[in-house]
Order: sequence, then structure tokens, then C-alpha cells
Amino acid sequence: MELNNNQPIIATFSIVGCDPATGEVGVAVQSKFLGVGSVVPWAKAGVGAVATQAFANPAYGPEGLRLLEEGSCPDEVIQTLTSNDEDFLHRQVGVIDAKGNAATFTGEECYDWAGDVTGKNYAAQGNILVNRETVTHMGDAFENTEGPLADRLIAGLKAAQNAGGDSRGKQSAAIYVVKKNGGYGGLSDVFVDLRVDDHPEPIEELDRIYQLQQLYFGETEPYDIEKIEGKLEEDLRDWLVRLEYLTSQEVSDDEFHQGLTAYLHTENFEAREQERGYIDMKVYEFMKTHV
Repeated sequence: MELNNNQPIIATFSIVGCDPATGEVGVAVQSKFLGVGSVVPWAKAGVGAVATQAFANPAYGPEGLRLLEEGSCPDEVIQTLTSNDEDFLHRQVGVIDAKGNAATFTGEECYDWAGDVTGKNYAAQGNILVNRETVTHMGDAFENTEGPLADRLIAGLKAAQNAGGDSRGKQSAAIYVVKKNGGYGGLSDVFVDLRVDDHPEPIEELDRIYQLQQLYFGETEPYDIEKIEGKLEEDLRDWLVRLEYLTSQEVSDDEFHQGLTAYLHTENFEAREQERGYIDMKVYEFMKTHV
């Protein structure tokens, strides 16, 4: 069977990464391709992650995860995937397991510049890039950034773009991170699942909605909790009146509490709701910019 040359090339750069300490594993990707998040990233909590691109073979995703789960190491996964694919020279794939072992492959027929690099807890790869630095800087940024895995993956994308990026331009980006019971309400393993399907600045837009995701669903840090009193209470009463949750600033404490609670629930801030008389300052800062 010959390769279908009418198939759109997923010219892109991606990074698969893992944080063995937290159990987070995932993929971040950017491409001059519509909806790249629908094809490239695959991950399973406790197992690993796969990025499949170039003349992408989507079967590499679920098959690669199956092989990891059955005990194959990332190098063995790539060997199995490519040995069963007659068009393997046109493929590019990165694989990482839940322990941080990583491997990557770039077929000889992938369009220049195409290549890859592996490091501690990651594999970075790309094709039809401006330069090699797009990939190496992506890996360096991942290694040198602190914080949750998603922060480090997005930092890698930003560094890759700043180093040169996809030679055809920008269009879409995505991030997919899984963690055991890390999803909404602890009822799924999908920790972060965000896509920008068509945008002139997809990485910046991806980072923007990621920050919103962290605001709405991230955990409140102890240092962000403040007692509602003084100037802070005055501001909240003023803003809640402007937003029509209070009839005036002079309402009773009970009415103030009811109005603030209604605001929190309307804006989906239940995860940041504190005991009566206290507020998460990230909610306060959000209100300040949305009155």
C-alpha cells in the first residue's frame, strides 16, 4: 500500500513529559494544522503518553499505550509500532512511560527540518521546523521550569516557538495531561485537556485558557486565603452592588454572605469557596478586573 500523499502533513512540534513524583503524564503540541489536538496527543494515567505526527498514524496512540501498559519500554514500543508500518519512514513519534523513561523517532522521509531529543522525563520532536533549536530549546525549557507538568509543557512550547517554530506558521495547539483521579471531582483521570483549534497565536491562547482552568479548578493555596475585613470587605461590597448581587453596600452580614456565595456559584468558583468570612484572593483579583 502506498502512502496517500493527499493526506495533510501534521507539521508540528510536540513534547511528551512526565512527573513521576505527582503521577502526571501528558503531551503538549503546536502546529500549522487545524485542530492538532484531535490527532497528536494520547495519554493514560499510570501508563504513559504518546505524540504521533508528520504523516501521522493515529493508531500509534492507542497501540503505543497498550504496549506500554503490557510492559514494553518506550524504545520497544517505537520498534513495534514502526516495524508494523510500511510507511514508518514518514512518521514521527514520541513516547514516555509513567516512570519518565522516554524515546522518540523521526523517519528519514520527514520533511526538513525534522528531528528529536530526549532528556530527563521528556521527549521533544518536530518536523518542517525553522531549525534544530526549536526542539532543543523546547527540551531545555521543560528541564528548567518548575511547577506542575502542564506549566513545564507549555513553557516548552513557548520556547520552541521563540526559537523558530513551524516553518509554515501557527494555527492550533493543545495540551493533554492525565493523573489518577485527577479529573473533575476526582471522578476521572483527565487532569488538563485543552485545545485551541484555530487561532493566530495558538500557544498564547492555550496558555490563557490554561490559566483560566487553573483559576476555576485549581486548589486554593493557604497563602491565598484572607479574612474579609477592612478595605477588602469594602471592595467586595462595592463590587457585589455593581454586579447586582447586593442591593446596597450597607446590607447585613448575612445578606453580604449570601450575595458573595451567589457570585461564587454563578462564576463557577465552588472549588475556591472558603468558610464564611474568608476569601481566596485569586477570586478577589478576578472580581477586580471584571467589575
